[in-house]
Amino acid sequence: MGIWFTEKQTENFGITAKVKQTYVSEKTDFQQLDMVETEEFGNMLLLDGMVMTTEKDEFVYHEMIAHVPLHTHPNPKDVLVVGGGDGGVIREILKHPEVKKATLVDIDGKVIEYSKQYLPSIAGSLDDPRVEVKVADGFMHIAESENEYDVIMVDSTEPVGPAVNLFSKGFYEGISKALKKDGILVAQTDNPWFHQEIIQNAYRDVSETFPITRLYTANIPTYPSGLWTFTIGSKKHDPLKVKANRFHDIKTKYYTNEIHFAAFALPKFVSDLVK
Repeated sequence: MGIWFTEKQTENFGITAKVKQTYVSEKTDFQQLDMVETEEFGNMLLLDGMVMTTEKDEFVYHEMIAHVPLHTHPNPKDVLVVGGGDGGVIREILKHPEVKKATLVDIDGKVIEYSKQYLPSIAGSLDDPRVEVKVADGFMHIAESENEYDVIMVDSTEPVGPAVNLFSKGFYEGISKALKKDGILVAQTDNPWFHQEIIQNAYRDVSETFPITRLYTANIPTYPSGLWTFTIGSKKHDPLKVKANRFHDIKTKYYTNEIHFAAFALPKFVSDLVK
């Protein structure tokens, strides 16, 4: 039978993957961290028993959280990632030639360390000269920043443990101050099947902070329900009004010019959550 890992995504539902071997099982200063090799999805990073990323499907999440706001902003020179210690978002950001500096702030240095070791295809860009990596509290980093970034991406876990404050209205207000006058926020905001309240609360708080707020989706098979949402808040630029000449000819596996717009076409039960 072998060893199987199950993430209990609700009290009554979970996903299961057959594990070939366990590389790391460690209680860090902030969370339980496991790095395993699975038969179906390759190497997999788990935090507090939740799937964070896998070698097989990681590109969907990382491309969609990065390229939508970076193609929406006309000149994103300074970009911040809060969380995202696996480095996947940074890898996608660096595909945009106008980005001069990408800053990563993750509270748990062990995530960065083990991702470099066991997820090199994801974390391989963390040593790029355009990248600054800070092992620090993202909430406090935002609080100490003002008019500094063009785009801020919140690549957090679900709102438990060290990520709780990253889903608060005060955090979004801090992000607004940390952004320049035409800055853009994007945050992962969970799934509409099991956590409707997270989407509703985040959308409400972002829309009360930013004049342009939109929800978009992507299909990520190892995340709860497979249907995932992102919330974008913009001071000036509308992701649905991006001109064709803004799109870079970058190498992707999921994101395309057409997907950029199609992702904002929501199933009715999802759009009803944010009416």
